[in-house]
Amino acid sequence: MTRKRSVFEIKGPDAEHFLQGLVTNDVSHLDQGLVYAAILTPQGKYLADFFLSRRGDSILLDVESELAQTLVPRLTMYKLRAQVDIAESALFVHRGLGEAPEDAMTDPRLPELGWRAYRETEQSDDTTDWDALRVAHCVPETGIELTGDSYILESGFERLNGVDFRKGCYVGQEVTARMKHKTELRKGLSVVSVTGPAETGTEITSGGKAVGTLLTRSGDSAIAYLRFDRAGPDMEAGTAKVSWTK
Repeated sequence: MTRKRSVFEIKGPDAEHFLQGLVTNDVSHLDQGLVYAAILTPQGKYLADFFLSRRGDSILLDVESELAQTLVPRLTMYKLRAQVDIAESALFVHRGLGEAPEDAMTDPRLPELGWRAYRETEQSDDTTDWDALRVAHCVPETGIELTGDSYILESGFERLNGVDFRKGCYVGQEVTARMKHKTELRKGLSVVSVTGPAETGTEITSGGKAVGTLLTRSGDSAIAYLRFDRAGPDMEAGTAKVSWTK
């Protein structure tokens, strides 16, 4: 399933500084290509994830369309006196695999996820099974794996180049840094194998104890949110058999 994306233009002399104090990644890396990042609550929980890129004197923000309805007001709230304008763009997101076209940029999360480009016409020929790719590489999707209860380190953002621990302060940074340096993750996303019928959202159990939740499924594999100390090779999701190998 391909979700609809929206593209916004962020302009003004304070645009980069404004974003740098809000998002999880280092906006100074925009000169090198796409930047994948998130914005968090002060408590360190997920609000939105998106891609940032330079286009002329603007910074483009590529976000899932439904999520934009809450993200843009949140950015506007933080704007205060900053000289920044945020407006929806007429550009469309294009994605693909293989060699990147001249106007495209490599997906910064993983090379296996191909490239992204921003064009004035809508993409009409994308037949890629993006869910299968996401499951194979444990890449979370907003509204499924990424919700208001998510912590980005449990969701794989470090592996997916979505967080920078040297950039300095941003909203939710203290909680994220503490999870990185002072605790071992006891829960998080992982790929499991599934045999039998089980829908997204089905609880995973083992020996009668809750282990986690089955999320995006593709064939006999799925992304699951697991409690690692209870996860193992013999779990259930309804009538389906679920197996996890660390």
